[in-house]
Amino acid sequence: MRTSEKPAVNATGPSGALSGPAARKLPVPPRERKPALAALAVLLILGGALATTLLVMRSGDRISAIRVTQQIGNGQQITPQALEEVQIADTGIAYVPWKSRFEVIQTFAAVTIVPGTLLTSEMTVKASEELGPGKAKVGLALKPGQVPAGLHEGDRVQIVHVPGRTQTQARVLAQSALVHSVGEPGRTGLAGLVTVIVDSSVSPEILGYASAGEIAIAELPGAR
Repeated sequence: MRTSEKPAVNATGPSGALSGPAARKLPVPPRERKPALAALAVLLILGGALATTLLVMRSGDRISAIRVTQQIGNGQQITPQALEEVQIADTGIAYVPWKSRFEVIQTFAAVTIVPGTLLTSEMTVKASEELGPGKAKVGLALKPGQVPAGLHEGDRVQIVHVPGRTQTQARVLAQSALVHSVGEPGRTGLAGLVTVIVDSSVSPEILGYASAGEIAIAELPGAR
């Protein structure tokens, strides 16, 4: 009984190449193109480049602004000596331009403004409650020990009656008076003339005690 031989699968052809199923390649699906995503990527790249360019260009833009050089107390009028011109980058914040300085010196501080502050319109008001009706400016000629060292315009102080030879205890006459100005010490042994703004109802009493040398003031640093 003869057994017939089957031809080998994947036999080699005359040229030595494989024939049959082994030589057949699996079909590769065509790549799906997404033009919308490609366009979005291009737009994002262009947008980033444009934003970077604008930032670089804006960093070179300079504007002339007003910087405060002296402390200005709440309610105190702004003076030319307390202002200086500075050149700053245009960041979009509405700083008061230097060309408006003449309008600024006709206004008052809405809050206490410390040195180095760049001025904005929200920091100023056209009328001061501290200098309005019911208020009075009182000048005090004080001796060393009656006024703290380093007192400045815009500080808040207590005005205290300090009896001389009587046994009466010290009494606060004004709880939070605004220092309007501080004079230089003179040659008479006085620490200087300090002008304060107080309620007009207590100004006669303060002046009476001040003439007798029975007034002292205490600074209130936390009330600035």
